Amino acid sequence: MGSDGRSTRWAEHRSARRSELARAARRAVHRLGPDVSMEEIAAAAGTSKSIVYRYFIDKPGLQAAVGQAVVTDIHAALDVASREASTPRGALRAMIDAYLAMIEASPNVYWFVTRPGGESASAPLGHFMDAVATLVAQPFARLVAGADGDEPAAMADLWGSGAVGFVRGAGEWWLGHRSEQDAPSREELAERVTAWLWTGPVSALARNLPGMSPGTPALEDEEPS
Repeated sequence: MGSDGRSTRWAEHRSARRSELARAARRAVHRLGPDVSMEEIAAAAGTSKSIVYRYFIDKPGLQAAVGQAVVTDIHAALDVASREASTPRGALRAMIDAYLAMIEASPNVYWFVTRPGGESASAPLGHFMDAVATLVAQPFARLVAGADGDEPAAMADLWGSGAVGFVRGAGEWWLGHRSEQDAPSREELAERVTAWLWTGPVSALARNLPGMSPGTPALEDEEPS
């Protein structure tokens, strides 16, 4: 039992140290950019490069740890945005804005965790995109749940996955162009992307809802005034 206790304490210490180093790395990336070196990360953490390698093996491993922290933060933000909105369309817009706010807050960290860096580094982002797709599909699923046709839930999942790809692409374009004079603000982009995503699939599938057509006022599901 004594050996088990020591093993547990060591595992807890190692986990805490990894988290501490990942937070230090995230701060260093935010300040120095996505091309920050392992030496710079170690210096920011107040340790040596060999210690960082002891906990993460290589830079892709460190990318994975920082990426997982980003996954946790943005998933929580998306969940809050979805639950606090009063309409399905409002939930979609709030989630898009939350995602854009995250990448706007630290483009350096976003590029660091999303750039190719080996299979281990891309895995957390893939899991994150799956989780985001499920969340984004929820407002759409609430509207089409009563529609006729084959497997509306699967349709909502399909749309959610496509929407996530579209939002990610639009967000990355905006990161590269937001300083240009005619670029939209974050709020304008969130509203525009929401309109593009919401109108197309809802207009198409609403024909299956009893008593509704694409011109039905309720289809728009605007926020109450």
